[in-house]
Amino acid sequence: MSSQPHRVFIVDDHPILREALSTLIDAEEDFTTCGEADDAIKALDALVKAKPDLALIDITLKDGSGIELIKNVRAVLPDLVVLVLSMHDESLYAERALRAGARGYIMKRDTTKRLLDAMRRVMEGSVYLSEKYAAELAARLVHAPAKSHKGSVESLSDRELEVFRLLGRGQGAPAVAKVMHLSRKTVNAYCARIKAKIGVTNMAELLREAVRFEGEQGTEPR
Repeated sequence: MSSQPHRVFIVDDHPILREALSTLIDAEEDFTTCGEADDAIKALDALVKAKPDLALIDITLKDGSGIELIKNVRAVLPDLVVLVLSMHDESLYAERALRAGARGYIMKRDTTKRLLDAMRRVMEGSVYLSEKYAAELAARLVHAPAKSHKGSVESLSDRELEVFRLLGRGQGAPAVAKVMHLSRKTVNAYCARIKAKIGVTNMAELLREAVRFEGEQGTEPR
């Protein structure tokens, strides 16, 4: 008698992609979809109810950050396996995702075969990263870790990076506070820390750097 297929929950704010992923997953004998959500708040409640074996989570969500969602999921569903599926380059987010509790990171531009391979690998207990990024990560661990330098976006904390990216999408501080469910004072404190870390002195320079960074990331259309 064959074992039951692994139940997969999809968290992504693009309905066409969710539909395509569901079709792909349900065609496999060892996987089946059990639910989906398009934002972080809905996702956490739905995941608790669905209790899937595997969650595919995007980094950029409608109401919140995928990284913060992973942290929240780990607090309430510690055994849930999380695989990040994102358009954003591994070099900025993969290590953050692993630290948050994800088991792997794969980019949306990869093939469906690689996605299915990644899903099977993480369900077997392995960590999944691209060969290129895994080699880069191993090299950093072998050598003395490079200290975050002034002017580097990589030096930002997860929450600081989320604020920075929202600013880069044209959100003002009040809108950032609303999206992140924070007070305006807290957002201002984040902005002050970001300015110090990336080496700018005023809000205009911060906004310019945020817009430039977001443009380089190729933000998904909303």
